[in-house]
Parts: sequence; C-alpha cells; structure tokens
Amino acid sequence: MTDTRRMPVIFSGHGSPMLALEHNDVTETLRKVGEEFFDKYGKPKAILAISAHWYTDGTFVQSRETPKQVYDMYGFPKELYEVKYPVKGYRDLTKEVERLLGNAVSVNDGWGIDHGTWTVLVHLFPKADIPVVQLSVNGRLSADESAELGRALIPLRDAGYLIFGSGNVVHNLRRVEWDNEGGSPACERFNRYITEAVLSGDSEKVLNYGNHPDASYAVPTPDHYLPLCYCLGAAGGDKARAFNNVCSLGAIAMTGYVFGD
Repeated sequence: MTDTRRMPVIFSGHGSPMLALEHNDVTETLRKVGEEFFDKYGKPKAILAISAHWYTDGTFVQSRETPKQVYDMYGFPKELYEVKYPVKGYRDLTKEVERLLGNAVSVNDGWGIDHGTWTVLVHLFPKADIPVVQLSVNGRLSADESAELGRALIPLRDAGYLIFGSGNVVHNLRRVEWDNEGGSPACERFNRYITEAVLSGDSEKVLNYGNHPDASYAVPTPDHYLPLCYCLGAAGGDKARAFNNVCSLGAIAMTGYVFGD
C-alpha cells in the first residue's frame, strides 16, 4: 500500500551505461537506498523520471501505457542491450504533470525509458513493478528556471509519486581518464563544492554553479547537471543526504542525494 506521507526526491548519478550490469559498491548502495525507501514510504504510485538523456527543445512528458525501453548508447557489449526493465506508464501521473505545468508542457511519446533512467532503476527498484513516466530536460531553461519548474511539481510528492532525477554533478566525456578509478583534482573539487552546498541547503551555490572555477570542466554542457536543478526545486527546501559520493574515470561524479527523507 502506498504511504500517505510526502515522498522524498531522489537524484542519482548514472555514469556509464555499464552500470546496469555492474555489481559493486555503487550498485549495492543503490539497492540499499531502494530498500530503505520501501521500508519508510512503501510503494509509490509511479515515478516521474527526469533523465539527462531526454534533452529537448521544450518540456515534454510521456503518456504511453507501455513506454519503450530506449537503448540510446553504442558500442557496448551485447549483454547490455539484453537488459530488460519492462515498466508500465501511468496516465494519471501524465495528467497531473499537465495540470501542474499547464501550457509549459506537451505530451510526446516519441522517446521512452532511456538508459539514464533504467540503468539506475534496475538496481534501485529491480522488480520493475512501479510505473515510470519520463519528463524531458528542457534545454532552453537555465538552472534557476529548471528549479522553478521542479517547484511546480512538489504536489506530486503529496499525491504518492516519486520524483527521480538522473544525471551527473560532474560529466565531461572528453576528459575521461580510463585508467583512473577516482576523480581528477578538478572533478573532486567541484563535486565536493556542490555536495557541500546541497547538504547545507545553499541552493544559490548549486544553481549558480558557473561561479566555481572548475565549472567549465565539470559541466561543459548542462544536460547532465540540470536534472539536479529540477530535483532541488522539487525538494522545496527539504534537507538532503548524499549517497555514492564518489568520482570515477577522472571526470565523472556518481554522487546522488535523497531530499526530504
């Protein structure tokens, strides 16, 4: 039975699509976060997923009864393309998003559940028994405007829906260091700066991330960072705790946050 308390908001780093097949400290932590969620809140009606990989010119939401699983990555092992996460959509959630956002959102079923979503959820909620609706990341919006849109979605939390964002605090594929299991100094500095800001409730630092000297390195494009801004807005000032606060491949931060837990 769905818990009637306000649902938290979860943001997770997703890194490489190979996350779906991995069994390590990061995936074990995701599993534990999911188990703790069920223990405290029960099963949500559905998940509104905001993935860096549905980065669009405008704001769109899905409405399909059975959204397709999108394998939006190339050159990986065959086993990755065989991973199935067969979730249903949830039309009631789509309607609520339309009601809350009004003319700012349109239905678009040309996409699906992409790897920014399913590579994390396969560990977080492995049974794939919670409906998922994706909301696109609007490339026209600034960090502040993304947070403002997130704030408009707060009523979803009181209605039994989980808002889930997937991206990376640091994501620079051009600076990946394949032989580095940790982060570069710039990666570590920026991740630490943003994480300290999130945990202290300093939303101004998070939204004005460009003021940090390592910002151009950490966020060369905004697609993977903006899901955090949506989540920050949807958190409505609720305190956060961090999980998977680690960097990998030199230029990727896997850090995630649970807001309002």
